[in-house]
Amino acid sequence: MAETRPRVWVSQPLFADIVGRLHEYFDVAATEQVTQHSPQAIAAALREVDGALVTLNDPIGAAEIAGATRLRAIANVAVGYNNLDVRAMSDAGILVTNTPDVLTETTADFGFALMMAAARRITEAERWLRDGHWRQWNFESLLGGDIHRATLGILGMGRIGQGIARRAAGFDMRVLYHNRNRLPEAVERECRAEYTDLDGLLARADHLVLVLPYSLQVHHLIDSTALAKMKRTATLTNIARGGLVDEDALADALEGGRLAAAGLDVFEGEPAVNPRLLALRNVVLTPHIASGSLATRRAMVSLAVGNLIAALGHGPHAGRPPSPVNAAALGSKPLPQAGEGLG
Repeated sequence: MAETRPRVWVSQPLFADIVGRLHEYFDVAATEQVTQHSPQAIAAALREVDGALVTLNDPIGAAEIAGATRLRAIANVAVGYNNLDVRAMSDAGILVTNTPDVLTETTADFGFALMMAAARRITEAERWLRDGHWRQWNFESLLGGDIHRATLGILGMGRIGQGIARRAAGFDMRVLYHNRNRLPEAVERECRAEYTDLDGLLARADHLVLVLPYSLQVHHLIDSTALAKMKRTATLTNIARGGLVDEDALADALEGGRLAAAGLDVFEGEPAVNPRLLALRNVVLTPHIASGSLATRRAMVSLAVGNLIAALGHGPHAGRPPSPVNAAALGSKPLPQAGEGLG
């Protein structure tokens, strides 16, 4: 019987030279153009493969893996994985991996830049200029809020939150943070950050940045009640997940002058954006690009490819993928053997 090789599915077009590493070990079915796969299409693709390389655009739950008896690993090209039902994967013995660390500094750069753009009304000013309004300038035109010596509030003090805190030192900002667990004293000193409860963070921050992971427990954590606790002169920046913010409550606050500005890189229904937010002048909107530098995106794909190769028992890290999410699933399904039902 002719030997056959494990098969993997690549759900979206990624860097071809990096994805090409998969061909050394696997037969690869690669999507050639950006595609919004239906649940049925995802389920059909997963039924035929031993592993998959997917992105945040690809939601996969129990229904999509129900018939995927061969599937052993899903490598997510993101640090977050709320597009995946990890519990369902674990129950099915499917390993999930992600791409932490490689995007930390790039994302922290962007979060700080987005906060500054919202505070200083950068995109609003550019539109104003492009629309020919400069001749209408007066001394009170387009006045924003200062960053230097302001109070920065960070909600979610993981690697990215700590990176944002380090950047704040150059602006002589006071840094407050709230996290599920308080950081060790040494990390607080390094970040020049002070722990506070959530209400204190909301009330004291001049600029609040959201960097916490999404879960159902924190869905719409920033709602009308939370927004009412913030300063009217404050800004809100979200580079985490859209579901953390009640977007209609945010639009109400921005429209009513109860919040100065917002910077949003993530949205609850993305790629759709709440039309109320699109209509507002005091919100900076970007299309989920916080990790979007060339070097970082290549590093993310490289790590995900390495994870998938290792999870399926190949390469220098065979059986030891660098960044498993549900490590207990590792090895819970036997490695496919050549010629045994792989065709």
